[in-house]
Amino acid sequence: MLDRFLLQGPEDARFTILLAHGAGAPMDSASMTAAAEALADVGFRVIRFEFAYMAARRSGIRKPPPRAETLNPEYEAAIAALGARGPLIIGGKSMGGRVASMVADDLHDKGKIAGLLCLGYPFHPPGQPGKLRTGHLKRLATPALICQGTRDEFGTRDEVPGYDLSDRIEILWLEDGDHDLKPRKKISGFSTADHLATMAKAAKAWAERLPA
Repeated sequence: MLDRFLLQGPEDARFTILLAHGAGAPMDSASMTAAAEALADVGFRVIRFEFAYMAARRSGIRKPPPRAETLNPEYEAAIAALGARGPLIIGGKSMGGRVASMVADDLHDKGKIAGLLCLGYPFHPPGQPGKLRTGHLKRLATPALICQGTRDEFGTRDEVPGYDLSDRIEILWLEDGDHDLKPRKKISGFSTADHLATMAKAAKAWAERLPA
């Protein structure tokens, strides 16, 4: 596991963020790298890791993504292997954030994590708005920040406010952002770098409000 970590940001950071990748792209994808860099730039220690099926692809073994809930033990194993000092925030991109959200409450109850950060949460599969993945989010007790593009096909700004979500969840809406938080600059006036900087600053302000 340790050889699959990517580390960025100051070693003496107050908060460490552990991020898992989405279903189809690795931990060093362009979107994951850009997000990690933005978070590191505001002072977080950012750690990325890969689930086994994605790591196997690096050796030419093509495996499809398993059901998200089957990855819960791998996420917990990554936390144990990391052995972070100080407050730990877990999360990830899309599916990675979903898996983190499923293990968060047990870890938070045990004092192992301080919060949950999701970058583009997959509220439902694209084109299937009735197939919600929000059941556990109704009762989530862990402080959480979800950063979502307003036109994310996995959950738009028109859809998500109607969901029954825990009041522990805060949502940062990024204008015209897609599932990678990327906006159309000619339409929105924002660049991807603008949105990632906004995301990182909001995450920093949110983390500073977490209980010590």
